[in-house]
Amino acid sequence: MPVLETERLLLRAPSADDLAASTTMWSNPEVVRHIGGKPFTREEVWSRILRARGLWSMLGYGYWAVYDKASGRFAGDIGFADFHRDFSPSIEGIPEMGWVLDPWCHGRGYASEAVTAAIRWAEAELDAPEYSCIIDPDNASSINVALKAGFVEAAKTRYKGGRTLIFRRSARRT
Repeated sequence: MPVLETERLLLRAPSADDLAASTTMWSNPEVVRHIGGKPFTREEVWSRILRARGLWSMLGYGYWAVYDKASGRFAGDIGFADFHRDFSPSIEGIPEMGWVLDPWCHGRGYASEAVTAAIRWAEAELDAPEYSCIIDPDNASSINVALKAGFVEAAKTRYKGGRTLIFRRSARRT
């Protein structure tokens, strides 16, 4: 797995050492408010970490653990996946970008910084003509991050009983 660095952030392979900090983040109701609404258990977070690592071996891309370089503090998760989600229009086969940041770093521009780094990596390393992301229509902060990164709203759909927006972004080869 590649390690990415930005001015303030380190994006590296998720590891067992991330379990405590990741569980703290994923069990926070503010974090999951727009992602199913149900806090994750430690066991569920462990499964997420394992899945994040497994994506890399299966797809050649996946999720990174994000850390603040100055403090060494866990900041969140960001990356790409193909979860074979069951909704229409389908985004299957299109790398789906996702990001979740711990509330302590909200409002600092970390999400945009990490998204930009991940997209730069993907455009240099993946042979994908486009990327997608899905966002709860009430999640204005994530919508702003997506728009800043060049994603455009492509469709409205329903996923697991809730309203969902599908965004797409054409690849810009580097």
